[in-house]
Amino acid sequence: MPNVPAASALPRRDQIRREAARLFAARGFLGVGVDEIGKAVGISGPGLYRHFAGKDAMLADLLIGISERLLEEGRRRAGGGDGPAAALDALIGGHVDFALDDRDLITLHDRELLNLKEEDRRTVRRLQRGYVELWVDVVRQAYPPLADPAAEPVARAAVHAVFGLINSTPHSLGSNPGSTAGPVERAGHGERSGQGERSGLQRDGMAALLHTLAHGAFAAAADAATAGSAAVDGAPAGD
Repeated sequence: MPNVPAASALPRRDQIRREAARLFAARGFLGVGVDEIGKAVGISGPGLYRHFAGKDAMLADLLIGISERLLEEGRRRAGGGDGPAAALDALIGGHVDFALDDRDLITLHDRELLNLKEEDRRTVRRLQRGYVELWVDVVRQAYPPLADPAAEPVARAAVHAVFGLINSTPHSLGSNPGSTAGPVERAGHGERSGQGERSGLQRDGMAALLHTLAHGAFAAAADAATAGSAAVDGAPAGD
């Protein structure tokens, strides 16, 4: 029996999401037509309207869904009950997994927000703020020097820096020799038009590196906050 592409096992709405994300990431939201998305999932362009009101609705569904998923999973991981250090480790692990396993969504998350309608953009921003605040709270608990009110901007800057690091690094990820994905599935993760992925670390190696770098960034932020506090405490009193 011939192999069936992995995408065909998905419900039709999820197939559309997957192919829309792939095409939007590859060519930009404005560079993709509804007919192309329909062709990618084997239905006519007008047939998509049984599942989504239009291309704008697909992008909103993807970006709001990403933000909801990150916040929900982040809350679950942060509430694990094993202490702040374990909560932060779990948060880092979850975001690393997302960045490495959903690279098309990472591209959309970073690049296509301005193409959303205003109401949908406000929804995404609200969810993103919730996700950032969750991280800032856990980071400040895990690294006591960052719990000082004066160190809150440092903690916040470190969280945004770590997001930038994790979200950008997957572009140098190499293919995973242990992957069981078929050619259609691999095409959705960068191996398009006969071009393989850039050479780089394999998935597990990249995940471990990102994890270490993220913890290092927060430790460095805590050191900077401690040094800044010491400098203030040691400053001569003013007149």
